[in-house]
Amino acid sequence: MNRKKILVADDEPKLLKFLSGFLEREGFEVAAAMDGWDVIDKYISYKPDLIVLDVMMPKMDGFEVCRRIRQESNVPVIFLSARGETMDRVMGLTFGSDDYLTKPFDSAELLLRIRAVLRRAETKPLGINQGYTISFPGLIINRNSRVVEVDGRETELTAREFDLLWLLAGHPNQVFTRNQILYQVWGEDYGEDTTGVITTLVKRLREKIEDDPAKPVIIKTIRGVGYKFGLKPC
Repeated sequence: MNRKKILVADDEPKLLKFLSGFLEREGFEVAAAMDGWDVIDKYISYKPDLIVLDVMMPKMDGFEVCRRIRQESNVPVIFLSARGETMDRVMGLTFGSDDYLTKPFDSAELLLRIRAVLRRAETKPLGINQGYTISFPGLIINRNSRVVEVDGRETELTAREFDLLWLLAGHPNQVFTRNQILYQVWGEDYGEDTTGVITTLVKRLREKIEDDPAKPVIIKTIRGVGYKFGLKPC
């Protein structure tokens, strides 16, 4: 069985050594990087299945590293940061991260999040009874391959974006609150959505699948409640 490859990036040598050894003992292959450019180089040569990325990296911060990687890949990214402010979490999602963990953290929690993100990247049944493909006018969603076609063109989505789209499309007549989406897409109860994370995620998804994101017809806002899917299946 092939071991999953993890790229761990942090500018604290002791933490980097600890995380590398910890993840290797848990059965992963691990490569390490200590600055932003090193992450880019290792990403290209190592081709990791997931990146654990410190935000405050020298030479290039984690947000910029993630932005550049997202231009060509949807490899899962988990941010680590000593800063737990709301804006940092929103920025992490805006740049395409899959999760965000605030330092100091428990290594067992990081391991759980890594495994959860890897599972989502491969496949994530959300308790929806439909088959693996749902078709709408101008939109095809394949859960098995996690491929989305918009007007016949394949459109790349991050793991979070795909999970949100599948959740809404699988329940086209249901209105979801932000907190319901947070629970379903993140796979655990993160509490109330006071961070604007869902608003940011919806905005990013609309920019990829809507003809006019300012006047959305696929993902509709239900004022004071949340969001619902606006298309009817073919």
